[in-house]
Amino acid sequence: MRAANGVTSGVRWWASLTGLIAGVLGLGLANLIAYLTGPVGSPVSAVGELVISVLPAPLINFGKDTLGTADKPILLGIITVAVLAVCSLAGRAEYRRRLAGGAVFAVVAVLGLIGVGARAGSQISAYLPTVVGLVFGYILLQTLAEKLHLWQDGRAGYGGAVPLEGAASPGRRTFLRWTVIVGGVAAVTAVAGQVLVNAANRVSDVRDRLRLPAAAKPAAAVPAGAELGVDGLSPYLTPNADFYRIDTALQVPIIDPAQWTLEITGMVENPVTISFDELAALPLVEHVTTLTCVSNPVGGDLVGNARWLGYPIRELLARARPTAGADMVLSTSEDGFTAGTPLSALLDDDREALLALGMNGEPLPLEHGFPVRMVVPGLYGYVSATKWVRKLKVTTFAADEGYWTPLGWSALGPIKLASRIDVPRRSVPAGQVVVAGVAWAQHTGVSRVEVRVDDDDWREAELAEVTSVDTWRQWRYVWDAPSGDHTLSVRATDSDGNLQEAAEAAPAPNGATGFHRVSVDIS
Repeated sequence: MRAANGVTSGVRWWASLTGLIAGVLGLGLANLIAYLTGPVGSPVSAVGELVISVLPAPLINFGKDTLGTADKPILLGIITVAVLAVCSLAGRAEYRRRLAGGAVFAVVAVLGLIGVGARAGSQISAYLPTVVGLVFGYILLQTLAEKLHLWQDGRAGYGGAVPLEGAASPGRRTFLRWTVIVGGVAAVTAVAGQVLVNAANRVSDVRDRLRLPAAAKPAAAVPAGAELGVDGLSPYLTPNADFYRIDTALQVPIIDPAQWTLEITGMVENPVTISFDELAALPLVEHVTTLTCVSNPVGGDLVGNARWLGYPIRELLARARPTAGADMVLSTSEDGFTAGTPLSALLDDDREALLALGMNGEPLPLEHGFPVRMVVPGLYGYVSATKWVRKLKVTTFAADEGYWTPLGWSALGPIKLASRIDVPRRSVPAGQVVVAGVAWAQHTGVSRVEVRVDDDDWREAELAEVTSVDTWRQWRYVWDAPSGDHTLSVRATDSDGNLQEAAEAAPAPNGATGFHRVSVDIS
């Protein structure tokens, strides 16, 4: 079928394909160069962060609650598909008129440049990936458009000439050869931009070679009684590979420890700047602490326990000497995320709030904050556990807010007493069944866990040992299980005698409450 302007639907399809291939090459080159020059210049993730920054709070919270940890890849996928759809339209425009597709590409590139410019730590070099992607993407688009014209009307002209019919056009083979070859190159470039993360690999090599000093104050040894030996029960120490990850970074910040510094500013008498080597040379403390995300639903897995190595934040704050009236520390991540932590929690002599360099005996993994992050017992991560931390601003809650507070979440974020059933969660034979799980009341400790079957009385469970009140605690209960469908419930009591809240509440605005219940089929 021929359109009024003389361009058939088949030609429109081929023109769209030229735009798509050029867009894939442009994005692939941009990402590849961004990984070589610094991931802050990656245009897709930069636009993603820009989109997040302008979205209304209800939409951000909806995505967070509905999509969970899939929110970032889904957003990046949507942005990539949208960009490539626009690029396909650019292909049609370029076929009809020279430079028209370039104008469409330029609009897309401007959005990428705006996103890059809005990122924390952007420098002139950060704009290079988007510019290079635009230039080479358009060169390819123009070349393919000319080849398509050679096929369709026998000359490299523009203006939508009436296409020749049949497969005998002299330029057909040339166009198809170009499309296959450059399409393959574009695909390889796109994959390379995502997989061959040279900068990340270099920092990974640095991390792998890094040897952290021994702790001047080692953590208490994990007692043998901390593990109850139940299959399917969460281990006392969560392996790094299994530790949950929740943050706002669409792309993991890549930081060379040699380039890392931390600044302490704001309401202080003596601003402090410290390098990684200076921090690592200080007398480090090792402490086992359970971290919890405020988004964790009742019975959820956004919680983990690790042995952290770092330096007490209170010691650095003592150097800075906070002034009267300060009540909050606003921490800022490499990616611009902020968290507001009560100053009193960071100055507490009985709370091991750390600038952590190590996790479970090795340097922090890249995705968990390498080279330095914050770990503060007793507070949800959104107000305390800033990864890739670069700045601490001593201030007030009246003057500053962390990232999540304007979105409707509580400013303080103390962790709530909670318990979870890990096993059983499926059909099991009748007889003696081990019911087991974990409970936590960070910086307070768990003194009792009880299990209930259906509507029977609450029965006390056996508790495992712990290294301190800052960690979760394993528990188990041996149940003589009769056949049938049953509901198991669990509740905990903390070391101050407070019973876990029974009323059910969603995570927003300050943490979920309610008893975890699981249904089991006893056969």
